[in-house]
Amino acid sequence: QVQLVESGGGLVQAGGSLRLSCAASGGTFNGYDMGWFRQPPGKEREFVAAIRWSGGLTIFEDSVKGRFTISRDNGKNTVFLQMNNLKTEDTAVYYCNALLQFSEYSAPIWNWGQGTQVTVSS
Repeated sequence: QVQLVESGGGLVQAGGSLRLSCAASGGTFNGYDMGWFRQPPGKEREFVAAIRWSGGLTIFEDSVKGRFTISRDNGKNTVFLQMNNLKTEDTAVYYCNALLQFSEYSAPIWNWGQGTQVTVSS
């Protein structure tokens, strides 16, 4: 069973940047479309961004378009989320997962990891 480990979160002021990483143990990301999700305080988990297995296509949730970038390094079995111009509403626990479909509505394939906390202060 693949285990996902997210890292790179922290406390940042509004307007700042963070780069999240997602690594896998016990398996590989190769061949899988991958996505980032987040769960704001008191809310359900929501889609943020996805990247095709080849890295050639990406999709984003509307509120992060133009601010977030998703990328991957298949050789290092790692997926990244570069977050710029962060806003207080980006505060959430961020998770990654493989996707059954390349879609914001796709179900995840693996068990969720622990996530990484991102807190944006005003």
